[in-house]
Amino acid sequence: MSQVEDQSGVYAVPKLQSEAQLENNLIQQLIDQGFAPVRINDETALLANLKIQLEKHNKTTFSENEFAKIVNHLNKGSVFERAETLRDKFNLQRDDETTFYIEFIDQIEWCQNQYQVTHQVTMEGSYKNRYDVTILINGLPLVQIELKRRGLELKEAFNQTNRYQRHSYGAGSGLFQYIQLFVISNGVNTKYYANNRKQSFKQTFFWSDRENNQITQLEQFTKTFLEKCHLSKMITKYIVLNQTDKILMVLRPYQYYAVESIIDKVMNSVHNGYIWHTTGSGKTLTSFKAAQILTNLPKVDKVVFCVDRKDLDYQTSKEFNAFSESSVDSTDNTQKLVKQLGDDTKLIVTTLQKLNTAIMKERYQSAMEPLKDKHIIFIFDECHRSQFGDTHKRITEYFNRYQMFGFTGTPIFAENVSGNQHGKRTTKDLFGECLHKYVITDAIRDENVLKFAVEYIQTFKQQEQIKDLEVEAINTKEVLEAPQRLEAIVDYIIANHDRKTHAKEFTAMFCVSSVEVLTAYYDLFKQKKDNGDHNLKVATIFSYAANKEDKDANDLIAEETTDMTGKKVNQHSRDKLESYIGDYNAMFGTKYTTKDSQSFYNYYNELARRVREREVDILLVVNMFLTGFDSKPLNTFYVDKNLKYHGLIQAFSRTNRTMGEKKSQGNIVSFRNLKQATDDAISLFSNKNAKDTILLEPYEVYVQRFNEALEKLKAIAPTVDSVNQLQGEEEEFAFIKAYRELMRTFNVLNTFTDFEFADLNIEEQEYVDYSSKYQDLHDKVRSNQATEKVSILNDVDFELELIHRDEINVAYILKLLGQLKDTETEEDHKAKKESIFNTISNDPKLRSKKQLIEKFIEEHLPKVQSGNDVEAEFKKFWDAQGKAEIEKICSEENLDADKVTKMISSYLFTERLPFRDDVVNAMNEKPKLLKRKAVSQRVLDKVLGYIKTFIDGAPE
Repeated sequence: MSQVEDQSGVYAVPKLQSEAQLENNLIQQLIDQGFAPVRINDETALLANLKIQLEKHNKTTFSENEFAKIVNHLNKGSVFERAETLRDKFNLQRDDETTFYIEFIDQIEWCQNQYQVTHQVTMEGSYKNRYDVTILINGLPLVQIELKRRGLELKEAFNQTNRYQRHSYGAGSGLFQYIQLFVISNGVNTKYYANNRKQSFKQTFFWSDRENNQITQLEQFTKTFLEKCHLSKMITKYIVLNQTDKILMVLRPYQYYAVESIIDKVMNSVHNGYIWHTTGSGKTLTSFKAAQILTNLPKVDKVVFCVDRKDLDYQTSKEFNAFSESSVDSTDNTQKLVKQLGDDTKLIVTTLQKLNTAIMKERYQSAMEPLKDKHIIFIFDECHRSQFGDTHKRITEYFNRYQMFGFTGTPIFAENVSGNQHGKRTTKDLFGECLHKYVITDAIRDENVLKFAVEYIQTFKQQEQIKDLEVEAINTKEVLEAPQRLEAIVDYIIANHDRKTHAKEFTAMFCVSSVEVLTAYYDLFKQKKDNGDHNLKVATIFSYAANKEDKDANDLIAEETTDMTGKKVNQHSRDKLESYIGDYNAMFGTKYTTKDSQSFYNYYNELARRVREREVDILLVVNMFLTGFDSKPLNTFYVDKNLKYHGLIQAFSRTNRTMGEKKSQGNIVSFRNLKQATDDAISLFSNKNAKDTILLEPYEVYVQRFNEALEKLKAIAPTVDSVNQLQGEEEEFAFIKAYRELMRTFNVLNTFTDFEFADLNIEEQEYVDYSSKYQDLHDKVRSNQATEKVSILNDVDFELELIHRDEINVAYILKLLGQLKDTETEEDHKAKKESIFNTISNDPKLRSKKQLIEKFIEEHLPKVQSGNDVEAEFKKFWDAQGKAEIEKICSEENLDADKVTKMISSYLFTERLPFRDDVVNAMNEKPKLLKRKAVSQRVLDKVLGYIKTFIDGAPE
């Protein structure tokens, strides 16, 4: 840090820039960039300014009555519905009974809007909040900027915007529900994200330049991202309204540059190109936005999005329609495709096979002929595999004014090119130049995808027929498919699956070399499940076409499809699969079969859904699902198959989607020696020095990192009890950050097969005891927030999901209580009792039940006859306490007990938490309007507290 000389001539270290200074500098920079400053203290001023700005933008004036109609129109719906309102025009009936269309934002000439900046607007909802810096466009608050002083965590600002969303954005006329983008900054780091309450901090993004260099400093971010025209372009063009989830999504910088590059090519050239964006970086969203914008260009007649399998046809259409409902008519057959190509359908999703048929078959020629001279844009999904056959040649020869754009995470280069009847052709040969590149190292740096933790497992020890071979030496079919080896691998998976998937919070895929080997594995899993060795839900799917030999070491993943029309069938494989689908039907109460092609296709789609929803623990495959399948909860990939280059990266990348804090990496468990193949693939698709960026460090490194983090923790709190003596919130904050870092490292360590607590410089009990103190501080912060006490800890993210263990619940505690009752010595009784108290304290979901369980232990357990009677007595106690709590809440808040009981019953049936309106309906006397929100929120908090304590996780 630089030094300055004060008036005495003595050099002093300057103070860190304050939040107020950061705010003032930002406002001045925005004013210099053309934003008009305006003073808005409250909603009254906000509405008055909105009237002036809408009049200016629409070149008219409104009477007070007319403006009241506009505000009434604006004050409807959710954040998502208001985003739609913002982009629509409003047909205002004027006082003279004429109509006038009001525009809230100009989406065509996006620079032609009114831009203002204000700060410290105060709104009062459940609580009174004052916002830092607000950017108004045409008078509506569309961008909210929250600042923290330098040195504070950026996540604090993120948590603060979430709190404002809960507390006050919906207050009054709800104009702050029109926020489209949030910007958070501490001066040094600056990120942006869409207004979507469902997202986590991992859905916040740094802006970057075209070469993927991050722009983190607030001043430079303001200069580039908050430039008036760019900002309104992001809002009008690059925010996606996801119709399925009813949320706003904003493109990340690399997605923006890719779409801009494609549009530039279409507008200013006749050339093609391809986008190289690494697997898992959001290719579907990028291609959708490109397609959507292209369909709106007057010079474009059609946009045809091509996938290369029927399987992906369904998935891609579903994802496209999620972004914009009914924007895509997915083609069920070639006849329908030809019809869509001839009518006014602008955006079509189809398969290469159907497109090829439309071009080739004589019966479609008269309908297809007029299209030859139309300007058609072809966008190819996964162009690394879809464009190296005959179809590419036929498209280029058939259409006269086509342009082609491909998306791939793994291009074909000279190093990994394989030939066919057309020769050896690379992605560049077919599509021309790479328009934008975003490789796996960029994505990992930006935390858009995860690193891989690769473990190579020795598959067996000395056995009768097989020598003691380490994985590096296994290279013959006889050895690879030996029953002893396959059983050893199954035993390894059963033993380690919980560790790899955090007690089945995540799921896994198991990729094997052939259908023959797959059936051997499946039968072993089933046999061991019948024997009671595991309770894993294993499902499978594969192609049963005859003579479908998998070239095990090939670069490209061999194609498998559910469409078996006209194909020769391997009856043995089909019978096996029919049996396995029968197991699936028994597991989930379904009736799928291979004997009906539509039923088999439906099985594929439902299986994909159940994997995504964590209803299947292990998906066993040969080639299906290894490309084009996204499932965030999938964190582990078991592999007994030779992979290389494109195929290896594609397969590994099934695991690297981000999902909360606990999913810290994608686990790759290899039962073959893929080390050199992994190194080669990383080098080809990033660079030769990228291995350390893409792969997790060895186990020993994380042990060292944990022990170093432990030293820092002990410097703050040398013992567990010393946490109680921390002086003030600054010391508590330091402890929270130190223990949180310890948890993050432990979360990674715990997934290694080699992990043992003995390697760490702390006993397991002491680690857990520190966890209890950490959660005590979390409870204290929650209490502060409830009383609106100002605290520097209010915005800390405690990441409690890193502590929670699914296997510990009330049923587990009841088992411990039974053991406690049957202890024979006082010393043993005391130790078990202390252990139970620690277990309750250390699990977030049990802490709400802590006082009740302790009360049962102290007052009721001594009266129970034996450990076998504990469960029944506990349930009587639990029901009585729950009934007393309901009576207490109803008495304190003057509620109708029957209505409250119905509210609770409704939650048990629908799992929908009650709303404030439900609570108001249960009140015997309704509070006055001014107090209704505060009173109903207080009562709702009590009802939700009851649900959390007495219903969620209660004994069955």
